[in-house]
Amino acid sequence: MSMGSLTYSGAGVDIDKASEAKDSFSRFVDVGDSRVLNRMGAFASLVDGSFPGYRDPVLVLKMEEPGSKQRLAIQHGRVASLCRDLVNHLVNDIVVMGAKPLFVQDTIVCGRIEKDTVCSIVKNLSEACRDQGCVLTGGETSEQPGVVESGVYILVASIVGVVERSGIIDGSRIKEGDTILGLASNGLHTNGYSLVRRLIEKKPEILEEDVDGETFLEAVLVPHHCYHHDLEGILNPPGTKGVDGVNVTDGVHGMAHITGGGIEQNLGRIIPDNLAAIVDLDEIDVLPVFEVIRRAGDISEDEMMKTYNMGVGMCIVASEAATPAICRHLDQRGCPNYPIGTVAKRNGKTRVLFRGKLDWPRRVH
Repeated sequence: MSMGSLTYSGAGVDIDKASEAKDSFSRFVDVGDSRVLNRMGAFASLVDGSFPGYRDPVLVLKMEEPGSKQRLAIQHGRVASLCRDLVNHLVNDIVVMGAKPLFVQDTIVCGRIEKDTVCSIVKNLSEACRDQGCVLTGGETSEQPGVVESGVYILVASIVGVVERSGIIDGSRIKEGDTILGLASNGLHTNGYSLVRRLIEKKPEILEEDVDGETFLEAVLVPHHCYHHDLEGILNPPGTKGVDGVNVTDGVHGMAHITGGGIEQNLGRIIPDNLAAIVDLDEIDVLPVFEVIRRAGDISEDEMMKTYNMGVGMCIVASEAATPAICRHLDQRGCPNYPIGTVAKRNGKTRVLFRGKLDWPRRVH
């Protein structure tokens, strides 16, 4: 029995509509950046491989996705904030290595290409890149009916940055007596959203609960803060005088972006084998949104610490001498920061030790 002539569009993929969408968002890609040598439509992006001012440049590469936060964000029409989540997370991951962001490429996987949504994603990704001094050079849009539900979008992106070889920050220079600074987060950033979504499923009324003057939904969808501009002026070429005449770059021995796994796992990634980070929990300024999650979900403090940044979005491990100048610089940039611990000789296998107790915000009902 004949089933008739099959077509790609009949199977759910309309190449003509996809091409129309791509033509529409092409104006947002590689806008006005002389480092990009060709334009959208080529099989791959060509970029200038020279790095003025770098004597011994090292490329820094990273790929990331915003996790299940993207489902919540798209469900509530927050495409713009989702794009900043993705780009800002990427930039933070290479900035902690001392790198300057250069180029970003994205992948959008969906069940059906909706022109307005896809154009909005590309537009906002491009704007988020420009805000951080890098450029969206291109990417891939893949329509996969039957694999991904219609209306669902999965975003992934990669970034290329550059750092002077002598300026790489990888934790290898961390020493006993160094200070651990916590740089404040502005919310959950992009981690722990599977737990948040489960909480919303069980208690949908939480979406409208007040969290320090905004709804819970607004609080959990605040875009991931990017620390790139906060750190500019600190991450100078080694040997130069940066902040207040103090060579703070040489004084920055390690940086950790606090993402999934919390402070313990992420700070532990940069602590040398013979040392331990001693973190004072009572110094951490816990954000109100974490208290709401803990109380509403009856979640243990240990589970919260493993899942969320708890108010510390990045850690800087710096020499005692450089710390005051670093703090003044961050203060001038409007980046809240405070010491949360020190580095000591390790006595055992644990790289990060906690002491004290978290001071949870009091709820006002």
